Amino acid sequence: MSALSRRTMLRSLAGAGVVALGAAACTGPDDLDDTADAGPPSGSPQPGGASGAAPGRRLGAEWEKHARTFMAWPASQDVWGEQLDAVRKDIAGVARAIGSREPVVLLVRPGQESGAKNACGSNVEVFSTPVDDLWARDTVPVFVEEGGKVKGVDFNFSGWGGKQQHANDAGIARAVLAKYGIERMQTPIVAEGGSFETDGQGTLLITESSVVNNNRNSGRSRDQVEAELKKALGVTKVIWLAGVRGKDITDAHVDCLARFAAPGVVFLDQAFPGMPADVWSRSADQARAVLADATDATGKKLKVIEIPQPDPDRITGRGDAFVSSYMNFYVGNKGVYLPLFGDQQADDQAQQIMKDHVPNREIVPVRIDTIASGGGGIHCSTHDQPAG
Repeated sequence: MSALSRRTMLRSLAGAGVVALGAAACTGPDDLDDTADAGPPSGSPQPGGASGAAPGRRLGAEWEKHARTFMAWPASQDVWGEQLDAVRKDIAGVARAIGSREPVVLLVRPGQESGAKNACGSNVEVFSTPVDDLWARDTVPVFVEEGGKVKGVDFNFSGWGGKQQHANDAGIARAVLAKYGIERMQTPIVAEGGSFETDGQGTLLITESSVVNNNRNSGRSRDQVEAELKKALGVTKVIWLAGVRGKDITDAHVDCLARFAAPGVVFLDQAFPGMPADVWSRSADQARAVLADATDATGKKLKVIEIPQPDPDRITGRGDAFVSSYMNFYVGNKGVYLPLFGDQQADDQAQQIMKDHVPNREIVPVRIDTIASGGGGIHCSTHDQPAG
């Protein structure tokens, strides 16, 4: 079994199980147990400047109106083993919760349509297409708006740098865009939708470890990657968080670390007190320092709100890759879909923080123990298409 799973939380949990996902990591010289170079002082002008952005192109925020939410049905025992039925149950729970409030399209491997439809309910549309796994956030194209139209950026999904089987998932971006008649936009950059986060006003949060890395964009500097991101997404300001290389399969995606709640407001993961340093606590410590001094694309300083993780002795899920970050929530048209971990005090606190800072939406807690044991969450398993 791979030591890297989908994400690795370096915690010692009583009775922890192991979910092995995919092959061993393909590591390069920079894929070390190191925090990535923090680069220029936080909040200083970023390389490339606003002029690097594509004129008229915009990456919208997740809280803007969606045309639909994409999800994917876990397809293979080669990936999930004996956990396949359990993770399908989790995905069905998420799909039913979102599908009762907005359109959901479920990508399903041919031959598995009937089981997926029965599990997820009549509110979910099934799109039959080859898939490997459930991580729609990273495999579905990243949608931008340009000239009054929605377009899709194909970020060349590579199985997080060749760490997991992805022959089918590598074609999902093309399949989705062809299905819905959306223009495909190409970029030389290899990245995943979970590696960056936007406020919809030109600001991008991203972890350096997940894109400036020999397993994604070998030979490209951070400045070069930033210039391509600005061109592809239309953003004008990139705030680089260091992340950590080589300790989880994503190399520390930002969507388990820091998320925009609104323009100028950022949620930040906070480790449970007394736990040994792991990939997420190390990333959060560095991110906290960066965000304290950073400004967004409008020049506004950021307000940072920390959301504490649950007590690992009280959560109902287990696994060496278990991600107990509330950051992996999803904002839909009518609801905020938030992981439910079983520590009632922490779960209630996270829900209250969401109510306070994401108004006009129902807070919908969803239990996802098996998804989380594979190193992901609700955000990782969903991908929004803007209404345009």
